[in-house]
Amino acid sequence: MRHAQAKTSGSDTGTKPALPERAGLDYELIELFFFAYRDFTSDPDVILEKRGFGRAHHRVLHFVDREPGMTVADLLETLKITKQSLARVLKQLIDGGYIHQVAGPEDRRQRMLYTTHEGKALAKALAEPQSKRIADALAKLGPEGRDTVRRFLASMKTGSV
Repeated sequence: MRHAQAKTSGSDTGTKPALPERAGLDYELIELFFFAYRDFTSDPDVILEKRGFGRAHHRVLHFVDREPGMTVADLLETLKITKQSLARVLKQLIDGGYIHQVAGPEDRRQRMLYTTHEGKALAKALAEPQSKRIADALAKLGPEGRDTVRRFLASMKTGSV
């Protein structure tokens, strides 16, 4: 998917010749993924920016809201990030009143995470435009579309079969 074809005539217009496509590389789908991700995250980015948050805050809030009581260790495993990367983001969400942490019932060192009322509201506000974007795209695919897309995306995850 080229947005502008470079001239290859060798004229002195200052344009560079088009690079040859590399066999076996699906540039069209790679570019569609880049554009889809850009647009998928654009609405939540605006909401997050108003609170001084970024995409890392969104990911943490999303997964804590989806799995109430998840431990910090579980969150680290889900996000595949380091404790240090999580610490700043989680502290901001806790200090901002979006996430509440509770000591584990058997191991007091264990921290279980829950979204607060404000955290649930923000998670919903972030998910709504994304869900609408997905629903609009799926509506164009027909009745089997959702399952096909779900299987495709699941198979793209590292470690999936």
